[in-house]
Amino acid sequence: MAKKKGTGLLMVWGDVPTDREDEFNRWYNEEHLADQLSVPGFLSAARYEAVEGGPKHLACYELESAEVMESDAQKELLRNPSEWTRRISYQDMATTFILHVYDMVYPFELTPGVAESDMAAALQVGRYDIPLEIEDEFNDWYNTIYVPNYEKVPGCTRGRRYRSVRGDPKYAVVYEFEHENVSKSPEWAYQRGISPVTARIMPRMRHAPGSPGIWKKTFQL
Repeated sequence: MAKKKGTGLLMVWGDVPTDREDEFNRWYNEEHLADQLSVPGFLSAARYEAVEGGPKHLACYELESAEVMESDAQKELLRNPSEWTRRISYQDMATTFILHVYDMVYPFELTPGVAESDMAAALQVGRYDIPLEIEDEFNDWYNTIYVPNYEKVPGCTRGRRYRSVRGDPKYAVVYEFEHENVSKSPEWAYQRGISPVTARIMPRMRHAPGSPGIWKKTFQL
């Protein structure tokens, strides 16, 4: 099977004026996703809309690695946008625009099954910073307790953690869900509080506005 996931991730969030949304969605679905997927190293992509948190629109691109964003092909695409892309001018038109490039820090490598898996039906994404003095302990807790416990919840396919190489805050966690209500379940609530370490470390996290949020897939090529 073709590889669909790598160790890099590009996530672009935005809110757009209501009177521009129809054309914005057509541009994204009919042209922009395909243009990005034509760049070598862009493995798969999907669009999502917020059901909790925000911004409303999210485009998620799975990358071979974060270095793909510095490739000649990606730079050429940005230097020579289509007429439609110039007219949309997403970054200028958006009332909120957030772009992050991420490098995976957990798991430490992808199994073939994960690398070949499709884009999730829903995503829960947390974007956050943590005080430097507890960063090592925090990362150990997240990798060995917090994510593995949530992966036991029915409907949670997996969790992956990232360090941002472009954009703040520094860290992100992406949970892949079978549906958008997974983290509303009693099983999710149980796993949230199962470890006493969580109660000590979790309050030290500093979440970005709209984080954590849940997004439901609306389009995929």
